[in-house]
Amino acid sequence: MNGVHDLGGTDGLGSVEVEKEEPVWHADWEKAAFAMFPTNAVKGYFGVDEFRYGIEQMPAAEYLLSPYYEHWAHAIEHYTVKAGAIDPEELEQRTRYYLQHPDAPVPDRKDPELVALMETMVRQGAPARRDSDRPARFAVGDRVRVVDDSPLGHTRRARYVRGRTGVIEKAHGTFVYPDSAGNGLGDDPQHVYTVVFRAADLWGEQVADPNATVSFDVWEPYLQPA
Repeated sequence: MNGVHDLGGTDGLGSVEVEKEEPVWHADWEKAAFAMFPTNAVKGYFGVDEFRYGIEQMPAAEYLLSPYYEHWAHAIEHYTVKAGAIDPEELEQRTRYYLQHPDAPVPDRKDPELVALMETMVRQGAPARRDSDRPARFAVGDRVRVVDDSPLGHTRRARYVRGRTGVIEKAHGTFVYPDSAGNGLGDDPQHVYTVVFRAADLWGEQVADPNATVSFDVWEPYLQPA
């Protein structure tokens, strides 16, 4: 889908403000939002690509005006309600309660096994590589063009590379295909390649460094021979 989440190459957003000595967390609720991602993922409510798609479905103004971990909270609420793990009416009631009583204690439950599992997931991540007998269509050195259309649902085919031509620099093997997994259609492993583009081909000759290149990891269905 095309949306405000796909910001690569977008003009008019102003400078990036770098916060000196930025803390890891700006508020305690951000810690909770971070922890809720792996705890709900292991329950099977969503995978990483579905999680991204949940964020992408936020209303545009809300997405742009909300902090990073509010995006996470939105996706977690979306999928846990969809799975029936959370009752939306109870969620609304408890939200109103804590808005009215911000100092009220939150429920506390100890689960050392779950904490240990979460620590492992956070430190090591979850592998996206998948074995497949699917033959590769392309090889290192091939000139390829990124398919230029507007896909429905979740995709990792950024708008700024669509229709652009580059050269395959490296073949990585087969990985979970976001356009399938993110839309609830299974892993469907596809070959992934690092494609190198001239910066001038992405941003234009007038503004790009003529000696610069951009490397972009691309799933095979995004590509066609150039």
